[in-house]
Amino acid sequence: MSIDFAALRLDGIYQQNTNNDLMLRVKIPAGLLSSEQAEKLADIADGFARSQLHLTIRGSIEFHRLRYEQLEQIMPMLAAVGLTTRGACGGAVRGIVCSTSFAPGFAIVQRLARNLQRHFAGNPHFEGLPKKFKIGVEAGYAGARHLIQDFAIVCTDAATPRFDVWCAGGLGREPQPAFCFARDLDEAALLPLIEAVVRVYAGKTPAGKRLKHLLRNIGEDGFRAAVQEQLKDNPAPALRPSVAGTLVSTVAGVITLPIFAGEMSATTLRQAAALARIYCTGYFAVTADQDLAFPVSDTATEAALRAALRKQKLITDQTTITCRVCPGNHECRMGLAATRDLARTVLAHLADSPLANRTFAISGCPNSCSQPQLADIGILTRRLERDATGERSPRFDLLQRKGDHFGATVQSDLDAEQLLTALCRLSA
Repeated sequence: MSIDFAALRLDGIYQQNTNNDLMLRVKIPAGLLSSEQAEKLADIADGFARSQLHLTIRGSIEFHRLRYEQLEQIMPMLAAVGLTTRGACGGAVRGIVCSTSFAPGFAIVQRLARNLQRHFAGNPHFEGLPKKFKIGVEAGYAGARHLIQDFAIVCTDAATPRFDVWCAGGLGREPQPAFCFARDLDEAALLPLIEAVVRVYAGKTPAGKRLKHLLRNIGEDGFRAAVQEQLKDNPAPALRPSVAGTLVSTVAGVITLPIFAGEMSATTLRQAAALARIYCTGYFAVTADQDLAFPVSDTATEAALRAALRKQKLITDQTTITCRVCPGNHECRMGLAATRDLARTVLAHLADSPLANRTFAISGCPNSCSQPQLADIGILTRRLERDATGERSPRFDLLQRKGDHFGATVQSDLDAEQLLTALCRLSA
């Protein structure tokens, strides 16, 4: 059977290897999962994906090593609980990232993010784009994730509410921070502006290029002029999204369930779903650090949930190091390094060092999917090099972030042993 892998991408499906195993990415609106949805995802993992799931840094969930003939069974299971994969890969508006810090303003940004995903997912006006288009909605500037989106919305005043807009950011092999397009907008201005930017992107950017490449070609003034022209010609949105209510509003505390490298078993997901149903009105979140987060409404509930998580041995009192990890060559065709193995080595090496309280991110190739430029310490696999025996081994760049910009390369082209030595020097 001949499979058109390129056509599958718009439905969130990538070819993983020459054996034609597939990765399926599921969009999780605003990163928030209901217990019912989580249990259905666990059923899919048990039935088709070796009882494993992968949490991404953009709040999505992936299944790995699926077979093409299984998709016909999986897709109705997702649709039954209101989940979609449409646009999770390929040239479309990707899953809408939402701040999962539960900071003030989260109720506003989660509703906005869910509305935007409802509007863009499967919307034919905004498919067939030159490449992916990423939107993020944040409750504030902490974490600087607004810098890496094609279109970022930052809530600056939760009472009104008011928003800043940033455009044309991205990581990958050519990192470029977004620039501030507008400040202090009201919510009604956002959807027409997003549509205008997407239309400019679709009409002026060569195939295979991100919005940041267009900005380099036409400059900020040219970009602003093109967007204003689109707003004049298309002042109203192509389709108006349905109003999505707030799923999580009053948050007195948050408990994080660490998931190493985002690799989670179906059993753990079921346990999380059951606890969320009891303690969190049936909702929990996939965070930007590939963990699960439980928002609770009062201190008594927080204490009870923490005790339940300990009883099920899902959390301990031991401090964990935050480390974002892409699948690397364990699961990805682009991967140059065994990222999970490297993460275990690095974290064990630094367990008692001053760096243990920093955030880490390890990327298995220059595409930077784990966002190493936004971590305190980033490790980026740059290339493979043959040694004297003919074996190919990865070479790494070490990044350190200070301030509000991207992390800078402090050492480059390191083998694994040199990388650990360089990390020790940083901690000295």
